[in-house]
Amino acid sequence: MSRESIAQKIREKTHGIPGEFQDKKEVFCLDCVIAERKVFLSKQKLSYTARFRVDDAAREVSFTEMLKEVKSGLGAGGADDLSPGFSFKKTSFSSGPGGLEGVVDQQSSLFGKKYDYTFDHKLVRSAVREAAESEGYAFNYKIWGKI
Repeated sequence: MSRESIAQKIREKTHGIPGEFQDKKEVFCLDCVIAERKVFLSKQKLSYTARFRVDDAAREVSFTEMLKEVKSGLGAGGADDLSPGFSFKKTSFSSGPGGLEGVVDQQSSLFGKKYDYTFDHKLVRSAVREAAESEGYAFNYKIWGKI
């Protein structure tokens, strides 16, 4: 019962953000596009992915998150790519033990402030932490990978 009640509390606390946690067997996943940019014949998307697993036996909730940028179209390789033409590029930024705290700011400056978004990734992490602790479960933040 705690697995479902934790998931329900998280859904209530994250209501209003783009996307919703979906139950995929043992893991709940949230995938949402938080920014999108279309220029001439190219398209760029910045996506946020979060996952959590509830382990009833260990009374623990494991959580991980990641930012991902996908570019496609003419000139998607960026300024460093000298070859013209159609291309596809995917960049991922995994979080560290402290979460995505500095990564979003770092990415915004690396992307030359091409993205304008109001998505608060801290809201998702804190919702998972609060729901776990309210049910007496330990919150375990994991670097991206298997949870």
